[in-house]
Amino acid sequence: MKPNASTSPLASALARYTAPGTLVQAMDNGWLRCVACGHRCKIAPGKEGICKVRFHDGTSLRVPWGYVAGLQADPIEKKPFFHAYPGSIALSFGMLGCDYHCPYCQNWFTSQSLRDPSAGTEMDLISPEEIVRTALRIGARVVTSTYNEPLITSEWAVEVFTEARRHGLATSYVSNGNATPEVLDLLQPHLDLYKIDLKGFTQKEYARLGGTLSAVLDTIRDVHRRGLWVEIVTLLVPGANDSDAEVHAIAEFIASVSVDIPWHVTAYHDDYRVKTAGSTRPATLVRAAEAGVKAGLRYVYAGNIPGRVGTWEDTRCHSCQTTLVQRSGFAVRSVKIQSGACSSCGTAIPGRWD
Repeated sequence: MKPNASTSPLASALARYTAPGTLVQAMDNGWLRCVACGHRCKIAPGKEGICKVRFHDGTSLRVPWGYVAGLQADPIEKKPFFHAYPGSIALSFGMLGCDYHCPYCQNWFTSQSLRDPSAGTEMDLISPEEIVRTALRIGARVVTSTYNEPLITSEWAVEVFTEARRHGLATSYVSNGNATPEVLDLLQPHLDLYKIDLKGFTQKEYARLGGTLSAVLDTIRDVHRRGLWVEIVTLLVPGANDSDAEVHAIAEFIASVSVDIPWHVTAYHDDYRVKTAGSTRPATLVRAAEAGVKAGLRYVYAGNIPGRVGTWEDTRCHSCQTTLVQRSGFAVRSVKIQSGACSSCGTAIPGRWD
């Protein structure tokens, strides 16, 4: 049985590239509860979850398996991770679908493919071994689940990550952070790095995107508590989440979890269904970065417009202010971290360093 809410050729094809999921709980009357993301969808036989890629076939919850819709080598700084293996390559793989419907999504061709026929994304069948062989062939240090929302394809990610870890590779998620304790329990033994988008600090904005602010805040706390390396990104959208009050609230929340969590404030440009917001000004990024420092954060970065935000692309020692990693965009110009510490004063720099 295939999900009866989606009858497109893409949905029919995706239904074949599935396996029984483990992030599921049995309910009365044959219903199943999916616990892959914070929506915790209650799914009747023949129906699908909000993400449209996890569905009840009458017997089990079927989940995405055995394909990629994107496979690409990226600098790890593009993810962005600034405190993990600087200058290294991350092999990025993605599937299809998302539990949000952000109107300005910059990966909409994969994330919204089940909602928007104009996405037109194709799939390639692949095994975890093939993904890892590709990573090793190109000299990647990290394998990253990204492009769509990785939480909704976590069972597949664990298969890939298990193989990657077997070959000494690090693993990472690039996610909206709408997680559950159950999915983090599944991921924790297999995951090293977790980038979370904190898209604003009001429930009104999150409701517009299809999410819940409290779930993301809980995920940030939980991921940090579990000892995974977490970095947070806020895409500053003009008129949506870039007010002084909201920027300060975000910074203060992150600092309340840990002043050592890197916070990236990045520039927005019109995309997908939003064509009138305009691009984020460099001065807005700098103002937000300064708010992060004022809140006590030790590592704040401004991104997406290289060369226009001064030194906010660089990593500096919070103790002596020596520039330890100098960057221009995704390019790393120099690294002066030795054994995880500042080369000048010896202060430990939190992160994952080789």
